[in-house]
Amino acid sequence: MMKILFTFPGQGTQHPGMLKALPGTEIAQAREVLGAEVDSLDSPDALQHTRAVQLALLIAGVAWARELQRRGVSPDIVSGLSIGAYPAAVIAGALAFSDALKLVALRGDLMEQAYPHGYGLTAIMGLTLTQVENLIEGSGTYIANLNAETQIVIAGSDDDMAQVAKRALERGASKAHRLAVSVPSHCELLDNPAQKLVEAFSHVTLSRPRCSYLSGSTGRVLWTPEKIADDLAMNMARTVRWQEAVISANEREARLAIEMPPGGVLTCLTRQAAWEGESISLERSGIDVAVHLAQRLRA
Repeated sequence: MMKILFTFPGQGTQHPGMLKALPGTEIAQAREVLGAEVDSLDSPDALQHTRAVQLALLIAGVAWARELQRRGVSPDIVSGLSIGAYPAAVIAGALAFSDALKLVALRGDLMEQAYPHGYGLTAIMGLTLTQVENLIEGSGTYIANLNAETQIVIAGSDDDMAQVAKRALERGASKAHRLAVSVPSHCELLDNPAQKLVEAFSHVTLSRPRCSYLSGSTGRVLWTPEKIADDLAMNMARTVRWQEAVISANEREARLAIEMPPGGVLTCLTRQAAWEGESISLERSGIDVAVHLAQRLRA
């Protein structure tokens, strides 16, 4: 049977007002856990901070995915890029939403405290992994995301990344731009904060997922609560292998990928990974289109 994949984006897709007019009761649930902070998470000022960005992405992802489920569209596979793994785990039934809110708040704080300013991510388009690896040698930067064959993200200090970006353009990159992420995610620079999150996860109970939880860090489906907890806690310090995750979903006969708001970055990346089905952004296509495509797939 053809399957449905729900995807959940990472940092860089956020925008002011992204939590306005959310379906469901997730904002109210989040307010019960986090208090009045929730009411300004998507303000321009708040979105300058990693904690607010990550919480906003969690809440939006869960709210929209649950709305799809209320309309009869449930995923066979879920996968998230970086912070997107948390709403994916909630929708899979592996992690309680209330626990996810507390853990993501802590995750954002740990990342921001480790690197309060001067660090982040830069995307390089048009060069292969080998070419980028040669460029960053000795630069103090790291490979962070393998998003597509020729879309590689690096992590490091602003100055070091700017030097690499300049060299990348000189070597034929089509584009090299700083992402709206204020921490050097997905490399060993975040090993220490990740270990602190591992400790926090030791006090949380996870469950076996109801659908396939596909790791954006390994490209593999994880079923045991222990492995999912490790994946969630450590993914801030592990390379994102999004292309491998998409290929894995494709091999498992997923033929409709629906990206939860905000944005449509994962939809574009999915299409670049030899995806054999349809790939849509819920924010751009609308929920009625998603429901129609799902019903047609299931027919």
